[in-house]
Amino acid sequence: MTDQWHELSTTAALPGLYLRAARKRKISGTTLPTTGLRCSLEVNAERLAAYRTLCHFGDDPLLPATWPHVMAFPLQLQLLTANDFPFPLPGLVHLSNSIHVIRPLGGVTRLHFAVRVDNLQAHEKGATFDLITEARDGLGLLWSETSRMLCRGVKLPGEPACEPEAEALPLSELTRWYADSNIGRRYARLCGDYNPIHLSAISARLFGFPKAIAHGMWSKAMALAALRGHLPTGGYAIEVNFHKPVRLPSEVVLDASPVAPTGQLRLSGHGGLVHIQGTWRALEAR
Repeated sequence: MTDQWHELSTTAALPGLYLRAARKRKISGTTLPTTGLRCSLEVNAERLAAYRTLCHFGDDPLLPATWPHVMAFPLQLQLLTANDFPFPLPGLVHLSNSIHVIRPLGGVTRLHFAVRVDNLQAHEKGATFDLITEARDGLGLLWSETSRMLCRGVKLPGEPACEPEAEALPLSELTRWYADSNIGRRYARLCGDYNPIHLSAISARLFGFPKAIAHGMWSKAMALAALRGHLPTGGYAIEVNFHKPVRLPSEVVLDASPVAPTGQLRLSGHGGLVHIQGTWRALEAR
């Protein structure tokens, strides 16, 4: 539970954060920090336009639902490389991502972000925790995100939690796209996520991957862009579980259920290999 906040006037520079991450290789404890980070950030119009192109969002007066994630990434990285964070950043696995768009993301030029970690739980391969990010404007909470992260090798008491599976809906192909061999480098240059597993086959092999793999949040952004006709402008949640990584280069297929307040999606590759499964739903009115 976060009970303290560290207010920042700006986020730390990414090169220094990556250097700090590279120096920490061992698990230093099993207690999450109770201090979160807060910072106000401006929307960079040039980067936003490039992001729209990279993720196929096109022109729209609303921010892409995944764009606040990109804005908050340096703040998230700063939290996960702090001295009181017990797990090394290299090797963390992104298991799932849930985004809530509370209100339409229109007319936004500045957002106040809050980032914290919570919900440490035992997992069959180690331990999981939630990286929670919230964005507010002058009217209050506008957007929120929860990323479930896995740290292998952590020993916690208790049994791993079992999550119920949603009843499958009929899906049909919505679109498909080709993830080329340099999409990881292009996404990294734009969004700042320079995890070596995304950059080249050579750097990916150092972490046990035979090829570079696409960023999970790029794949989710591409799916959200394709689902624009299925989703309202605000008041919805879209949650995905990341399964098998998208190896680069490869073609992927996005299947989705029909337009409805509640629906499902699946991103799959060659031979029916499932990369992402997810759901969307309308949020209850406040």
